[in-house]
Amino acid sequence: MRILGISAFYHDSAAALLVDDQIVAAAQEERFTRIKHDAGFPAQAIAFCLARGGLDLDDVDHIVFYDKPLLKFERLLETYLSFAPRGFRSFAKAMPVWLREKLFLKSLLESSLRPLASERPGRSQPTGTERVNRPRPIGERLLFCEHHLSHAASAFYPSPFDEALVLTLDGVGEWATTSLAHGRGQSLQILKEIHFPHSLGLLYSAFTYYTGFKVNSGEYKLMGLAPYGEPRHAQTILDHLIDLKPDGSFRLDMQYFDYCTGLRMTSERFHRLFGGPPLPAGQTPGQREMDLAASVQAVIEEAVCRLVRAAVAETGIDSVCLAGGVALNCVANGKLARDGAARRLWIQPAAGDAGGALGAALAARHLQLGQPRSTPAGDAMQGARLGPEFDQADIEARLTAAGAVFTVLDDATLYAQCAAGLADEKALGWFQGRMEFGPRALGARSILADPRSPRMQSTLNLKVKFRESFRPFAPAVLREHVADWFELDGDSPYMLLVAEVARHRRIATDETTAPLTGLDRLRLPRSQIPAVTHVDHSARIQTVDADIHPRFHRLISAFHARTGCPVVVNTSFNVRGEPVVCTPEQAFACFMGTDIELLAVGNCLLRKEDQPVGLARDHRGAFAPD
Repeated sequence: MRILGISAFYHDSAAALLVDDQIVAAAQEERFTRIKHDAGFPAQAIAFCLARGGLDLDDVDHIVFYDKPLLKFERLLETYLSFAPRGFRSFAKAMPVWLREKLFLKSLLESSLRPLASERPGRSQPTGTERVNRPRPIGERLLFCEHHLSHAASAFYPSPFDEALVLTLDGVGEWATTSLAHGRGQSLQILKEIHFPHSLGLLYSAFTYYTGFKVNSGEYKLMGLAPYGEPRHAQTILDHLIDLKPDGSFRLDMQYFDYCTGLRMTSERFHRLFGGPPLPAGQTPGQREMDLAASVQAVIEEAVCRLVRAAVAETGIDSVCLAGGVALNCVANGKLARDGAARRLWIQPAAGDAGGALGAALAARHLQLGQPRSTPAGDAMQGARLGPEFDQADIEARLTAAGAVFTVLDDATLYAQCAAGLADEKALGWFQGRMEFGPRALGARSILADPRSPRMQSTLNLKVKFRESFRPFAPAVLREHVADWFELDGDSPYMLLVAEVARHRRIATDETTAPLTGLDRLRLPRSQIPAVTHVDHSARIQTVDADIHPRFHRLISAFHARTGCPVVVNTSFNVRGEPVVCTPEQAFACFMGTDIELLAVGNCLLRKEDQPVGLARDHRGAFAPD
């Protein structure tokens, strides 16, 4: 049975392909179009998934969309009616799009999919036995899955658990913003929901907006900013903005928010409560923004822990899966893991809307079509490496066509030279195997560096990533050494848990004579691996297993043998405002447009000083003379 899952038209469009119970391929459209968070129809992602499976669209038995547009439209209308006459401008802006496209999504999907199928207009009609084997029309193969069920399915079915609770937390699906499901075998049932407009995701996005970042993409920045502040406003948030019950259920006071009726997240009452208007986009956050970030982060962490504690106590089930955009808050995940209510925790690496494409396909297979589930030994995500890959001959041809100068090395020499470069504090672009599915680079499309360097965090932010100086970097650590370097003795393969650096690896800091505040705290190294140690001694950890990531594991092992440190800095292979690279050409373009000194693509090693003089990258990632 071949099932294609699709998420599209809101943000982070994606496609995923199941063949029987195997996840064959999954990818976000942004990686192909180079439009970050691309919301358009994922034509190129679908084409990749089909090609990876050796299929034509006509070979696909079912095509599943990740939410139900009519329910979403119902929520939109009821919300506007509830707040009328406020919000007319927002209503007038939204209606033409719905009436032209989203309300008739089945027709839009059919017309968008038709170019990928053999049933295109003008195709000659089959006769005789050919007619019997002709694929069903696209419309007859289309299925729709509720948004939170898609998320829950994406978390439970690939997980290593026979039975688990599944907590989904995001902005909003059709109506649900928070849901609790029970998965067992092939069954998955939603037990409880909290509905719009009451949403932890939208609460967090409101503070993202208020502190000057962009909603639906700046939430990572807010999370990274939080350790620089103090949660001095947490009680104010609990007193005024959110009524959080002991069991984790909650309601927001909508007088403080404007996302139901306006084109902004927060209201004037919100602004008065926190002492002024939102920080304009692009301005450097100050202490107020840092304290607000710390405060809403603390509230989100407490809400998540209360929800899980109550669910485990009520059901007696202590294996928990997480999905939805809030599940990408790795600080909250780390606190939940330490809380202990969930004995076992598994988080879908593509927890946002992109992962909904995979979840929709899985839900259709197991729930609508009644197919059995085989519980995977580890998990079914294959290290999240579900995207395109390129063989060595293709890599060499593509790099040559781009004008790159490179050396082809055997594996042992490649690892040795890359480890030597890292030890010399050079930034290394690392492009190997299949591209990751989800927002994290996990050693397939990564920029790597030496975590021991006190200069590396600032250098990577300012000269390689071209982003805010306060943004932290993650450590990738050999799984067998994680407990010696971090306060974690377990798996974190998808970089979705935060834990503190081990105490014996920390460096004592004396701030008593001249206490540092805000971003000035960046100046003090706090551990033996300062480039990945945040100001609160925390780190967003990726554990690297030799069986799951053999090439990445061998590289880190070579660095460990040379330096005694089994950790490298791992950040996504892109610059600010661009998606992660997908092809060798894009890797070369990013290499040439930044201060990355080394690039390994397959077994090709490129050094910046060897490249042609005067070759520079333009804003589209193509090449042009200076």
